[in-house]
Amino acid sequence: MLKAVELRMPPVLLQGPGCLALMGKEVKRLGRKKALLITDKIMEKAGYVEKVGKILEEAGCSFAVFSDVAGEPTDKDVLAGHEVYKKNGCEFLVALGGGSPIDAAKAIGILETNGGKITDYMGLEKVQKPVLPLIAIPTTAGTGSEITKVTIINDTVNNVKMLISSPAIVPTVAVADPELTLSLPPAVTASTGLDAFCHAIEAFVSKKEQPMTDMVALKAIELISGNLRKAWCNGDDIVARSNMMIASTLGGIAFGNASVTLIHGMSRPIGAVFHIAHGISNAMLLPVWAEFTYLSKPEKFAEVAKAMGENISGLSIQQAAKKALDAIVSLCNDVEIPPLRKLIPDQAEFEKQLPKMARDAVASGSPGNNPRSVTEEKIIELYKKAY
Repeated sequence: MLKAVELRMPPVLLQGPGCLALMGKEVKRLGRKKALLITDKIMEKAGYVEKVGKILEEAGCSFAVFSDVAGEPTDKDVLAGHEVYKKNGCEFLVALGGGSPIDAAKAIGILETNGGKITDYMGLEKVQKPVLPLIAIPTTAGTGSEITKVTIINDTVNNVKMLISSPAIVPTVAVADPELTLSLPPAVTASTGLDAFCHAIEAFVSKKEQPMTDMVALKAIELISGNLRKAWCNGDDIVARSNMMIASTLGGIAFGNASVTLIHGMSRPIGAVFHIAHGISNAMLLPVWAEFTYLSKPEKFAEVAKAMGENISGLSIQQAAKKALDAIVSLCNDVEIPPLRKLIPDQAEFEKQLPKMARDAVASGSPGNNPRSVTEEKIIELYKKAY
């Protein structure tokens, strides 16, 4: 813990119910007159695009819309969005939606200021020039992309989810308004909420941990443990929704600076090969990862157990760590997270893809941050266990 570290997050974070209304002031401060609003069809149907568009117009800014981000963003989506940006003479970016539109917006910003193809930037610190100003407006409490220096884009040629990480792509403004999450269905509430939980717990035990990320990660774990079930049961519970949005922000700060570990390393190949949403992939892997990992840092998992509301008084460190595992399994069960086989019913195809997925998981770099070391063979074993 005694080491030099850096902590990065957006220069401006708007937080709390109704904070979307404050976005106009930030638009005026940017001093730019035309935005590309990157979103999806769901946001258009929900009326959120119209709402954000009105705020832009009231701030003296016109805008074009790119709403063709469907599911996990691909290199093709990024290229198409960049063409719309150039065609309409835009000057900055606004991303509205889950992690996919925000990730796509980051990648569009990379192309505009750095050139080349988005596949040129896979990996760490390859984006050299600052990207376009970006206002990121999440409509789920989970991905944390509005906070981080990371974007995930699917390379459709090699069928790989590319992790692109650079301080240059941290959004300029994050608008974390929980009122935008009130319409989320229970299944999405569960998967995105557990995605945020994964961000927090992975950062907390990561080899890249640091004191400040530990503090925010534990608070995120506490908030999710106390509020996810409530938000899942009653989507109109604004208190639970607000606490989940705060937790998502904290989780984003944590993993954006301390990184993720094995869960995300294993999750990305599932999304690339089987086109399963990132949040549910993480959630399905979480209990298996916890069982594999908890004894490697029992003192940390004991703190997790306490943050999740477990009584660890009088227990040994190992016993307390096991309490965290039990609490994680209970949380996943309560919000009805299925096993992998429910979303990948073709077991033969699943097993056929395991060697590639294990290789891609290791190649992503995230498993190297896991406190318990792992091989490709062990990853295959864990995939089978999660199935």
